[in-house]
Formats: sequence, structure tokens, C-alpha cells
Amino acid sequence: MDGKDVADHAVEYGDSLGADYVEARYIRSKDDNYITRNGKFLGIQKKESRGIGIRVLVDGCMGFGSTNSVNRKAVEDTIDSVVGMAKLSRRGTPIRLSDEKTVRTKWSVPVKRPFADVPEDEKRNYIKELDKSIKRAGKRTIKNRILFMNMNTADKYTTTSHGSRVRANTSLISIMTVMNARYKDRKEQKMVTLGSSSGWEWLKEENIMSELTGQGESLYKTVSYAKDHTFNRPMDVVVAGEVSGIMAHENVGHPSEGDRILGREAAQAGESFYSDILDENPQIGNEEVTIIDDPTLKGSPGYYRYDEECVKARPRYLIKNGRLNELLLNRECAYRFDKKSNASARSTSYSREPIPRMSNTFFEPGDHTKEELIEDVKNGILLNSFTEWNIDDRRFHSKYVGLEAYLIKNGEVTDTMVRRPVLELTTYGILRNVDAVSKEYESRMAPCGKSDPMQPIPVSVGGPHVRLRKVVVG
Repeated sequence: MDGKDVADHAVEYGDSLGADYVEARYIRSKDDNYITRNGKFLGIQKKESRGIGIRVLVDGCMGFGSTNSVNRKAVEDTIDSVVGMAKLSRRGTPIRLSDEKTVRTKWSVPVKRPFADVPEDEKRNYIKELDKSIKRAGKRTIKNRILFMNMNTADKYTTTSHGSRVRANTSLISIMTVMNARYKDRKEQKMVTLGSSSGWEWLKEENIMSELTGQGESLYKTVSYAKDHTFNRPMDVVVAGEVSGIMAHENVGHPSEGDRILGREAAQAGESFYSDILDENPQIGNEEVTIIDDPTLKGSPGYYRYDEECVKARPRYLIKNGRLNELLLNRECAYRFDKKSNASARSTSYSREPIPRMSNTFFEPGDHTKEELIEDVKNGILLNSFTEWNIDDRRFHSKYVGLEAYLIKNGEVTDTMVRRPVLELTTYGILRNVDAVSKEYESRMAPCGKSDPMQPIPVSVGGPHVRLRKVVVG
């Protein structure tokens, strides 16, 4: 039997045991990984895995298990175990699932050049040439360069006892570079991750080598020319997409996760300050602030059409015109909040339980150009990138340390580079000081971590330029 047939059997068998809900996810995944350090290969790994993850709901309690043996006997043994697990559980609040539309469909990531069609030498040569290009851009300041290139394809099939069936074929390529630079007594580090739901063609179409080479040049300029500055008064700050993206992700995306608000993630990833304000439907930012989490962006690292619970994906407006508008909900959390699921259930593999996750979280682009944001600043800073960030477990008190940063004087970006300017703001302090957002959108990728065992899942953390008025800069 193939994986699809075994998954169908899993649902039938779980149903025969009296489970209120059964879900089986068959995933066959292939990974192609390349790692270099200073131009030398540290490893090349080709890995393939397949298996079935199973969830059952029995008398208000959920059980989850998985097996990499794709046959009837193995899934029956797994279901016996997870049904027994659920029956032994005790909950003060029974788990229920929101009612959702039954779907039977399939979808796939558009690919022009599959990874399997690319010769091995071409893959090796690309990453070696990329390393050489970054080294040249660093002008001998970048002493250590690590490159990771990953290509993943997956065939997925999800079936549920509620009648849904979804097949998916995904393809994801990503490159991460970690660069350490030194000039005299100064040191700086830069980590950049770019990725796309597409095939090998992405590297050329988006000119990825040029983009990452530019990041190397940026690090060289920063470590060589940035100077310490003391700021005695609040000032305007324009942050580029790399910085606005991480702000949207950390200060808005994570506190919007339904399971975090309900307390399930408290011991692993923390809680949410939203827990204290949900009943107030508060205005937590200026009207210029709309923050979206959108899994339907084609080519984005967080792209999908249907989530792991067979719910159709759509853009989620987490904050709309400054007001808290929507949370990230799977079917379990949606029921608790008396809402419909907005297709936020994601997992990293068949052996991990689907939980509420982000996809591509960003400030909605506005009507201004980047130049217009800067023209209206008499005294401020342009933050093109960051080197460090921190945020508390409730996602309220945050700190962002700039990397490539320039003084702005009388509406123009000067040549004066500022060394490690610090924005230490609450989430309110960020969102309530935004007064303008640019049209341009800058794409970035990150592996968003959550849960235990950890589930690092691909997301986009880019966005437009955003202007904050009169904030304290350290």
C-alpha cells in the first residue's frame, strides 16, 4: 500500500475505535544540504524521510503519535497507543474543534527547475562562487564566513474523519550566511537568511548572489566606519524591511498565537500580553499600522494553500488600522475563542503535532516612498539592518540593536554611520509611534522556533520601511 492508502486506513481504523476525530498526515520529504566555511565544504547531506502522524480526539482529550513504518500494522499500533493516551488524560476544559468546511483538493508550489534536475557540480559551484563573492565584498574584514544552502521537497497527504482530503507538493530553497568581521579592535557579526517556495530558478531570478554580496559589503562598511554616538533627545527613526519584519514577527505575530494566549506555550515559548487586553478590543497602534500574516503569498518561504488541518489559507489581519483585529488560530483554539479557524495549523514534519504558527508577517505597505519617509526627518537615524534583538516572554518589552545605520540630517541620509544604535521599546512604544509606511517591500526569511520538541518552521520576516517618531535611541 502507498502512503495515501495507509493514511486512509488510519482514519478508518481510528473511527472504528470510537474516536470523535481522527487525522492522519502522510509526508515524504527530501532534503539536500550544503555547508561551507570560508569556502571549504564542511558537509553535504542528502536525506529522505517518510512517515505518518496521527491525532485522535477522544472524550475531549487529544492524543498524538507517529510512525515511520508506512503499513497498516504500524498505524494500527500507533492509533491504539494514542487512543489509550487520550483516554488516560484528564482535562478541566475538554478539547473541541471548530466546525470547518470539508474540502477535497490538491495544490502545489510552482517550480520551473526542480532540484533533482540540477547537476551536483552546479550546486557545489554556486555556493563556492557565493562565498568568493562575499569574501571580495568584505575587503579582508570578513574573517569567517559560513554558508548553509538547503533544498527541500515534500509530498503530503492529509485525511480526516470529518471528510477532508488534501494533497500537496511543496518545494523550498533557502540560503543562510553567518559573517564575522573584524577591523582593528572592532568586531561585528551578520546573519542573513533568504528563501523561497520555488525551485532552483529562484537563485537567478531574484539575483540572490548579488543580494548576499551586498550584505557582505554592508558588514565591511559597518565594521570599518561606524562610530559611537550619544543621543540626548528622542529622535525619528526609519527602519528598513529587515528591521520592521522582525518587529512585526516578534512584537505582533507571536503574541497573536492562540495557544500562547491560552497558556499552552507558557513553559516552552512563553505567554502573550494579549491575555490582559483581549476583552478591551484595544487600539494598540496608530491608524497607519496594519500588520498582516499572509500564507498565500506565492514564492514566500511561508507559502501554503491549506494548513495541516485542511483549512483553506487566507491573509490574517492581526492588527488593522492600529486596532487588535485577529488572532492566529487552529481548530482547537478557534473553538475556545468562538471563531473559525484561519488556517494557522502548521508542523515541521509528520512526527510533530500541528500548532498555531505564523507564515509571512509584515507591516502592510503604505503610500509613501522610502525617500519621502526620510525627507520629513530633520534629525534621526536610518536602520537598514539589525545585529541583535531581545524580547520578554510576554512579547511586550523588546530591544533591537542596529547594524548598518546612518544619521539623517535635514531630510537626507548622511555618510555618518552609527555604531550599534539601540531601540528599547515596548510593543506599544513601537506601534504607537509609527506615522508612515513605505510602498517598497523587502523579503527576508527566518526559521521561527516554537514548541517542545522544537519546531523551526520557515517564515518571512521582511516588510516595508517604517518611520517611528520621537523615540529614545540608546
